Amino acid sequence: MRGKTVIVTGGNSGMGLATAIEMARRGAKVIMACRSRERGEAALSEARRLSGSDHIELMLLDLASFASIRAFAEQFAAAYPVLDVLINNAGVVTLKRELTRDGYEMDLGVNHLGHFLLTDLLLERLHAAEQGRIVVVASGAYKIGKLYLDDHTLSRGFNPAKAYARSKLANILFTRELASRLYGTAITVNCLHPGAVGTSIGVNRETGFGRRILKLLSHVFLTPEQGAETAIYLATAPELKQVSGEYFYRRQVKELTSRGQDRHTAGQLWNWSLEQTGVTEHRLMKNRAADNNQ
Repeated sequence: MRGKTVIVTGGNSGMGLATAIEMARRGAKVIMACRSRERGEAALSEARRLSGSDHIELMLLDLASFASIRAFAEQFAAAYPVLDVLINNAGVVTLKRELTRDGYEMDLGVNHLGHFLLTDLLLERLHAAEQGRIVVVASGAYKIGKLYLDDHTLSRGFNPAKAYARSKLANILFTRELASRLYGTAITVNCLHPGAVGTSIGVNRETGFGRRILKLLSHVFLTPEQGAETAIYLATAPELKQVSGEYFYRRQVKELTSRGQDRHTAGQLWNWSLEQTGVTEHRLMKNRAADNNQ
């Protein structure tokens, strides 16, 4: 990875921090994309210390705000002509119904829509790489997910499992649809289930709610370093240069359930996501989709 440029969203804690540290150890230039400057700067110091690398940078990114995502993409594009790897790692689990700044249920808004927009805005930089890679951290929770696009705020019958599973199904459908549209290019996109990892994803940072439960269960969870192994593998393994659209667990391709392979639903989600984020489909994907339909 020496000389490669890598973005890790949610790079200030858990698997994101572990991923950023290991990528920097391997010689990559790492951008830790984080929402909080205070937590990000603390994590940046830790990452530099543990990796032994000064080639790590903090850039602010709030995936719950389309304006923040666009500002981040503009700032990155102004500083870097090439992006080799985008690791869409950041994720939230909300214990009560919350909305993003743009009015979407938080889990779907951050875990899917935020990364959808970010990925679209960075595609030109990924296309400029010799071999661009997009890595999406999903979850086996997709198996119980339904999209509920007619009620994207989950105003009816919200519960944490429903919201999180929906966002993880969206991650997988997005991965497969994007891989199809990028077929024939030098960009690959794969997703993964990291396993049950002991991170702070379900802990309320303001109240601390959930921290005691996490501590009690820590002995049955994977460490963040263990959870990050498959994402790092997808980002770096030379044998995956032409592998795209797959779902991995413990570095192995795993077959998706019919829900995760539903092309019609994936297409619906794609079109809905374009409408919600207000983007025009990237020229690269438009041309590839046209080629595939001929």
